[in-house]
Amino acid sequence: MTWSTRQVAELAGTTLKTVRHYHRLGLLEEPERSPSGYKRYDVRHLVRLMGVRRLTDLGVPLSDIPSVAAADERSTEILRALDDELAANIERQQRMRRQLAAVLEDGASLDLPADFGAAAASLPRAQQDLLVAYSSVFTPTAMSVIRDQYARPRDGIAEEFEQLPADAPEDERRRLAGHLAAEVRAQRADHSFITDLDAASRRNGALTRSVVTQALVEFYNGAQLGVLRHLHALLEQNEADQADQASVADLAVEGDERGELYRSGDAHPQRVTPGATG
Repeated sequence: MTWSTRQVAELAGTTLKTVRHYHRLGLLEEPERSPSGYKRYDVRHLVRLMGVRRLTDLGVPLSDIPSVAAADERSTEILRALDDELAANIERQQRMRRQLAAVLEDGASLDLPADFGAAAASLPRAQQDLLVAYSSVFTPTAMSVIRDQYARPRDGIAEEFEQLPADAPEDERRRLAGHLAAEVRAQRADHSFITDLDAASRRNGALTRSVVTQALVEFYNGAQLGVLRHLHALLEQNEADQADQASVADLAVEGDERGELYRSGDAHPQRVTPGATG
């Protein structure tokens, strides 16, 4: 007994259009025709058609089906590549499920970068937008540091800064900058790369600076920007003071070493390198 194209398609769980497409690609042999001109498929065609369908269901590209079906030297390579692709897709889907769970269960915002969780969801909209902009230029490591900061319980100073009105007086801005300076210095000590935009960025430095600058100007009001300017000045002054202290310490060590040389008789004023005391 033989079957028509429509019947063999139904038996294989596919469509008439698909069977004809497989004929055009050479994946399915054309059957003999009846005296009236109709194609007549037998069980060999059905088995072949179902084999092709199984491979396509597994994700094998149509162009690779002849190699896989023939189990030639490329077959294993094709299947391993397909398995790697499926593993990557599964990992991506699991990551997407975790993010959806954070939204459904923890109340996280869909707008925030992945893995920021519910802690950042309570931030003002401007702060959330700032994080989104940062995620376009900073490395995953840098973003994880920022995420960890938001995961900690927020103190009153951080909330004051977030809620600071645009007309806040200058003394209020300086006070907040002074409180924030100690925290930022501690963060820099733990994560030295955050002082270097080039090290923290996955883009070129100029592009990263343009994103950070525009984001700060767009999403912070004038008073908050004033706090950041004061904060920057305090940090620069602290670095300058530390550099001065280091220079004094170096000079003291150098003086002690020279004194030891003179006392031991291994040095003579005329043998001191020119410019060494300058």
